Amino acid sequence: MSDALKIRAGFVGFGEVNTPREFIDTRCKAAADELRKRGIELFETAPVSDDPAGEQAARAVAELKKGDFDALVVCIAGWIPTWAVIKVIEPFKHKPMLLWGLSGWRENGHFVTTADQAGTTALRAPMQEMGFNFKYLVNKKDAEPRYDEAASYLRAASAAARMRSAFIGMSGYRDMRLFGTLYDGNLLKNVIGAEIEHFDLLEIQELANSITDEEIAAGAEKIRKNWKFVRDPQPGTVENSVRLSLAFQKKIKERNYDAFSFCDVDGVKKLLKFAPAGALTLLHDEMDIPTVPENDSYGAVTELIMKYLTGVSPAYMEFYEFTENSAFMGVPDYVPASVTDGGITVMPNAFGSFGEGLLNVSKVKTGPVTIVRLAQVDGELVLHAVRGEAKTPETWEEAGWAPPAPQLPSLEVFFECGCSECFIQNVMSQHYIVTYGDNMELIENFAQIVGIPVIY
Repeated sequence: MSDALKIRAGFVGFGEVNTPREFIDTRCKAAADELRKRGIELFETAPVSDDPAGEQAARAVAELKKGDFDALVVCIAGWIPTWAVIKVIEPFKHKPMLLWGLSGWRENGHFVTTADQAGTTALRAPMQEMGFNFKYLVNKKDAEPRYDEAASYLRAASAAARMRSAFIGMSGYRDMRLFGTLYDGNLLKNVIGAEIEHFDLLEIQELANSITDEEIAAGAEKIRKNWKFVRDPQPGTVENSVRLSLAFQKKIKERNYDAFSFCDVDGVKKLLKFAPAGALTLLHDEMDIPTVPENDSYGAVTELIMKYLTGVSPAYMEFYEFTENSAFMGVPDYVPASVTDGGITVMPNAFGSFGEGLLNVSKVKTGPVTIVRLAQVDGELVLHAVRGEAKTPETWEEAGWAPPAPQLPSLEVFFECGCSECFIQNVMSQHYIVTYGDNMELIENFAQIVGIPVIY
């Protein structure tokens, strides 16, 4: 896992001063070890009791202040007077917290408890009233401990922390005069933290002109070696893709962007006279960065959120058709290699008046998916997310491509609820971000941490 995607959490346990210390220490250590097994990097301090002078609480605060973490685990391993917990966590009120109550154990044929949930139930309402940003999680008697749920929350907290400093590059603005790709920069910065920097396509053109023949030749050789071509391209098609890709990559590296979008139809295709699909496919071969075309602002932000939540750069797709229980989704340009089934396949092709480009026609992975999008509703940010099962669609084509028409990368997503109408009535854009697996819990945790609703 790269440093940017590390999940860092503070960890402090609690138990009442009269409870045998070994019961508190042992169970807190077991919980911390389980989190580490799930990829959480912990900055840990020894458990705290309610000693009258508050020395243990003061010690824990001093030690935790030395750590670099994105959320704090408040692990309640027994009854603990509320003041001792608040004294420790108050200095970290600006961070998300997991109020986590452990549970008892069986010994010599009977159940033993240290009254963990006396501690958590005494804390939940006061923490809410005091304005702490926290999730309340309780291990239940004779049930499996909720380690995965705890880890999911901490992963979401780390994603939220990464997004506070996210920096997204965008070549151009409002491709095709679309309204759905616009965004409120102040709202986005205040709620999520991300900033979008816009620059002119002229910068990319100048960078493209600086690419050497040797760089272009090396890139073209790599493409021909690693990609499958449906048919031979026209002279210059591969080289155009390499030149544009390297120009985009130079700009992304220069500015250290975390995600990237660009003006496609009214930008690259109109001014440079060819489709940029091959250039973006190559970019994804070289860089692990989320991208989306058409100056899709909130789409790029959604992609970055989902990368930080799942650890994988996802793909965007757009809607072509709906059935009674599914959405027909595809892309008329490119998908990252992370979502392909069988590697990259390209078809040299042109659409309408645009010149030939390397259209990505790779087969896309199927299976359980969560599709999601950040959007703005009545001046507030929301996340719209649904689960489904992605299957390979029937053979189809989009009218307008030069014959023989390509089979675009596509999925038919069957909604979990069994009906498309609920989704249709809440749909926020032609673009949604496709992520594999059930990521709803991660999305819900992220939304709770940053303070926005989830629409289902």
